[in-house]
Amino acid sequence: MTTEENALGYAWSAVQDAPVCELFPGIRLRPLWKGDNGAGAYVLEMDANTCWQGIDVHDPGPEEVFVVSGTFNDGDRDYPAGSFIHAPAGSSHVPQTTTGCTLFLFYPEG
Repeated sequence: MTTEENALGYAWSAVQDAPVCELFPGIRLRPLWKGDNGAGAYVLEMDANTCWQGIDVHDPGPEEVFVVSGTFNDGDRDYPAGSFIHAPAGSSHVPQTTTGCTLFLFYPEG
C-alpha cells in the first residue's frame, strides 16, 4: 500500500498506485489506507457479470459502501452510481454486478 502522510497526520494515496489484490476472478481490491485501530479504506473493482464467491459477512464492524461507477447489487437490489450503503456489523450480502462497478469501501472498525 502506497500511502503518504504529512506532519499534520493527513494521509493520502492514489488509486492507480495502490497494489491490486484479485479476490476472485474479475474482482479486485485496492487498499488505500489502514488505521491503527484496524479501520481501512479500499477501492473494489468488479468486472461485468461477476459475483462474490460465498457470503460477505461484516465482522467485526460495519461496512460503508459508496458506488463510484456502474451498478452494484447486494443480492437483494441494485444500487446505481452515487448510492451510499451502510451495512451494520453482523449483516451479510453477496456482492455482484451485471454492468461492472467500482466501489469505495470503508471499514471503521476493521
